[in-house]
Amino acid sequence: MALPWSSTPEQCQPVAMLQSADHLLSLLLVIGTGGSMPSPQAPPQGCYVAEEAGERTFRCSQAGLSSVPTGIPNDTRKLYLDANQLASVPAGAFQHLPVLEELDLSHNILAHLSGAAFQGLEGTLRHLDLSANQLASVPVGAFVGLQIQVNLSSNPWHCDCALQEVLRQVRLAPGTGTGIVCGPGARPDLVGQEFLPLAGEEELCGAGRGGARRSTDVALLVTMGGWLALVVAYLVHYMWQNREETRRPLKQVPVLPMCSKDPSTLSTAV
Repeated sequence: MALPWSSTPEQCQPVAMLQSADHLLSLLLVIGTGGSMPSPQAPPQGCYVAEEAGERTFRCSQAGLSSVPTGIPNDTRKLYLDANQLASVPAGAFQHLPVLEELDLSHNILAHLSGAAFQGLEGTLRHLDLSANQLASVPVGAFVGLQIQVNLSSNPWHCDCALQEVLRQVRLAPGTGTGIVCGPGARPDLVGQEFLPLAGEEELCGAGRGGARRSTDVALLVTMGGWLALVVAYLVHYMWQNREETRRPLKQVPVLPMCSKDPSTLSTAV
């Protein structure tokens, strides 16, 4: 007589088969992943994933980061890396985040942005905060193709041609324009002044790559204009000369008297 809690060999067979199937599945997973069991990458210390207003958010505020962290979920829509020790943003740092809409890099020590720092975000990124960093200049190419609203306040700007070109490509976050002030590296007459009024009054791209391009264009236009003026002047002179020729009366050719050495012919004529 079998005890109530005892199990017969027939009852143990399904359990053994399930254990064997689980073992086989685990073995296949190990082989498929190159010999190691897959494990989700944990976020860096001080970072966490959250749902804010129904959107996936990755927060790494005040996490002591010195570089852009790895392990950010690729469905992140809002990324906060503010109040860290980030000194630069390399090329393609966020290109693995195809739906990123908002990026906060404020209150770091950013002094350099790669020209391709925001590569891959052209179709999604809408808000970018670069305030309270150490940015003196930024490459114009870093913002090409981005449809963003950006905060550039509280940086020691050189107030150069590059910044003027950037402001022509982006929209400033409301109320942040007055915070774009020329820093110690700017021209002595610009230090401490707000940049927006200066950018509206003065063309800062008169020298350097952007200015050289404009100077070349102007020189080409002037040269073409000079040649056109010469052609017009020649045509006017040609038409005026032809008109004078048509108005001038024809000169009559004088008829010379016929002279003959024969006296008889002369007397006969008389």
